[in-house]
Amino acid sequence: MTQRIGYAGGAFDLFHIGHLNILRHAKSQCDYLIAGVVSDEMLMLNKGITPVVPLVERLEIVRSIDVVDEAIAEVHTDKLDTWRDVGFNVYFKGDDWKGTERGLRLEQEFAAVGVDVVYFPYTLSTSSTILRRALDSLAGVDSDSTSAERR
Repeated sequence: MTQRIGYAGGAFDLFHIGHLNILRHAKSQCDYLIAGVVSDEMLMLNKGITPVVPLVERLEIVRSIDVVDEAIAEVHTDKLDTWRDVGFNVYFKGDDWKGTERGLRLEQEFAAVGVDVVYFPYTLSTSSTILRRALDSLAGVDSDSTSAERR
């Protein structure tokens, strides 16, 4: 039987229960779990945000979680490039991608190389976006500003 090597990528900024839930669910469906922590540069490029917690600290947090076997910096925009570097055979993603154009393209690209895509529901009560807005509001900062502007 082939070992299921799973990959769950995310910013994991302002680590919260939703992040933990995704990682726990992912580990329950694979033998070895690799968590990809999106680099600061990739977050700025793809989402236009600077993380509150720098990459080196986010990596340390995620590496310390018992269900994570390995944590790496995610540095590619193209998920196939990440797959080429890492070599997983199951990819875990939040269900906000399910049925979308991006999600369907991801499923097709991964199916062509033998990778299963498994979706998990997000924890709706908590998100990094909600936490970021709360911090901004407490600090009296415009919620559209980046953390680099706050420093």
